[in-house]
Amino acid sequence: MASKQHKGHCFVEILEVYKTKREVVEKDKVELENHISPTYEKIAFDLEEQLTNLDGGYKKLTTTMSKQGEQWHREIDIIINKMKTEISEIKVKHRDILQKHLNEIKQIQSLIKQTLLDLGELEKSTEISRTIEYSSKIREFSKLPPKVNVSMPIFIPKTINSEKLYSLFGQITPLSTPTEENILSLNQLNTTVEELLDEPKLVATMKTGHNIFRCIACHSENRIWTSGETNEIKCFNSKGSLLQTVYTKSGVFPNDITVYSDGDLIVSDGGKKTVYKVNIGQTEELIRLEEWRPLNLCVTTTGDLLVTMYSDDKTQSKVVCYSGTAAKQTIQFDNIGKPLYSGNSTVKYITENRNHDICVADCGAGALVVVNQDGKLRWRYTGHPSTTKIQPFRPRGITTDSQSRILTADIDNHCIHILDQNGQFLRYIDNCDLKNPSGVSVDNNGYLFVCELKQSNVKKIKYSK
Repeated sequence: MASKQHKGHCFVEILEVYKTKREVVEKDKVELENHISPTYEKIAFDLEEQLTNLDGGYKKLTTTMSKQGEQWHREIDIIINKMKTEISEIKVKHRDILQKHLNEIKQIQSLIKQTLLDLGELEKSTEISRTIEYSSKIREFSKLPPKVNVSMPIFIPKTINSEKLYSLFGQITPLSTPTEENILSLNQLNTTVEELLDEPKLVATMKTGHNIFRCIACHSENRIWTSGETNEIKCFNSKGSLLQTVYTKSGVFPNDITVYSDGDLIVSDGGKKTVYKVNIGQTEELIRLEEWRPLNLCVTTTGDLLVTMYSDDKTQSKVVCYSGTAAKQTIQFDNIGKPLYSGNSTVKYITENRNHDICVADCGAGALVVVNQDGKLRWRYTGHPSTTKIQPFRPRGITTDSQSRILTADIDNHCIHILDQNGQFLRYIDNCDLKNPSGVSVDNNGYLFVCELKQSNVKKIKYSK
């Protein structure tokens, strides 16, 4: 302290330093014991459990495949037996034709034999009258009957196309592997799965009257907009009472609907190539496209409008972000110039996650495609391996919740997939008797609303704690 080297420096008692470090040590010990270590134990336990169940899961998969094979064998046996029956019936007809002609020939042979006997007696006879009365039958017998030549039936086997047989037999879904490394915070690992209910609960079912029910958008608990394949867009409250009906400008059904934060309805009109706003019965055109047609819509947290669209020749698709009526961003290709989305007119529902990722359910590609707010590809999800979900993954509606989880409708497997924001599968919702789920939306209270394509139902589901 007296040296020139440390003159003017502040001094801290070593006891205070010691106390501070002790507090850090104690805090780290508590954090490791109570949070970090249990989290890693849970991860290890989950992985061990998956490994334990691995053989059983794959056994179920091969058993299902074997049953399909047995069914094919039974169907082939039925076909073979049916063909054998047909052959037996043809054989009987063949035999009858040959027997009929043989009987006719034998009858003529008998007449010839009798004629020969008569001629022999006449040759020995000296009776003049019998000889004079003889009439020759050579001309009659010389008219030979037509030759019967009944051809045998032929079995013409079809060429076996192994590739076609393979595709007809069934499909094995690939492992679901996101295209980038997933980095999860400890808080996410600790809370996300625990916040999901063990068994989602069907809270209510509402009838809408839509014939083919495509889209749903929840502005609040008491304003739920719905649309199908008619020109009617209906608004219901949570009890299923019809509050309002809006009709599309073009007279045809809308490709999609969404709602601004102020409650204004937004409509995608593919026939007119426009997107317009509806407020108190008045419409205002926001977007008019040339050489492209709008598909699905999403309002971002900043009030911008995301629109999926496809080219008139149905070879390209893209996402365009609009601020008001002006396009400010286009998302179409990855960093090596490959298209991010399938180039067709198939629906591509879209939503923005809380981390500003842009999530597209590309039904035609059978994938969820997620890019960051700059349009850079983060990951793709092509379904989760399952022995019960055997149809190809064709996602329809897509939405997110307050935990940044992504929920998408699997229309052909009659269920909802729930993923975390990094593309990791969390669970299915497949216990609420869903039939061809199409549009999905989560309200401010965390309830999931699902529209069923062919049932005209909205199902309200509680899936998180």
